[in-house]
Amino acid sequence: MDLQDIAKEVFAVLGTGRQIAPFSKARPDFGLEEAYRVTAAVRAAREAGGERPIGRKIGFTNRTIWAEYGVYAPIWGYVYDHTVQDLSSGAPEVSLKGLAEPRIEPEIVFGLAAPPAPGMDERQLIRCIDWIAHGFEIVQSIFPNWSFRAPDTVAAYGLHGRLFIGPRHSAASRRDEWARELSRFEIDLFRNGALMDRGVAANVLDGPLFALRHLAETLAQDPQSPPLAAGEIVTTGTLTRAFPVAAGEEWSTTLTGVPLEGARIRFV
Repeated sequence: MDLQDIAKEVFAVLGTGRQIAPFSKARPDFGLEEAYRVTAAVRAAREAGGERPIGRKIGFTNRTIWAEYGVYAPIWGYVYDHTVQDLSSGAPEVSLKGLAEPRIEPEIVFGLAAPPAPGMDERQLIRCIDWIAHGFEIVQSIFPNWSFRAPDTVAAYGLHGRLFIGPRHSAASRRDEWARELSRFEIDLFRNGALMDRGVAANVLDGPLFALRHLAETLAQDPQSPPLAAGEIVTTGTLTRAFPVAAGEEWSTTLTGVPLEGARIRFV
């Protein structure tokens, strides 16, 4: 199986909910460099089908869950105009159709005003950001039982399924405050009103701003992948454990220590 065959197989199951065996089982030498070449091929196929990449997702930034998945470093993937939408007020109803073993991840999302550079500190990074929001990424695994190696996840859309973004807040009016708060806030995640997990900003590589810096540094070392650009959306990784979701459930969050609204979503 060559890389084009892998890309075709990944694209063929997109939106179907079907699952396949991890590529690393048939190809133990399948590595991250090859996986990101598959990412580029799948992006081209999605663009040919009418989708437009509008940003990136960073996965496995939460070091507290690395052992759970057997993945010990962050990865990234694209998000698309077809997979991203704003969260309306109340609890919008969202279909899980076409997603394979979906899970929910509460995250911090940035809109970029300028591309961040490797080595930037918090004050420099916050000046690259146009807006800040809280939302949910719905991740999925086209590999049964969430069993894979890191290169498999890269090839499989970076595990991205959907991204729901809450109210967007300008970064310009209080940059110094944002820079402090984005490393210190806390979050509670609820299912049907019951507390499922508590998280802290530092879970994601010491804070979402540092997750953004990590992505800039990773892309700077990858000549095959485009660098971040102004206008892109970047979602920075789950602040809690990722939980399976099912129709009939309502999930919500509350945040303390940062002026962002909690989010709420219902699955059908």
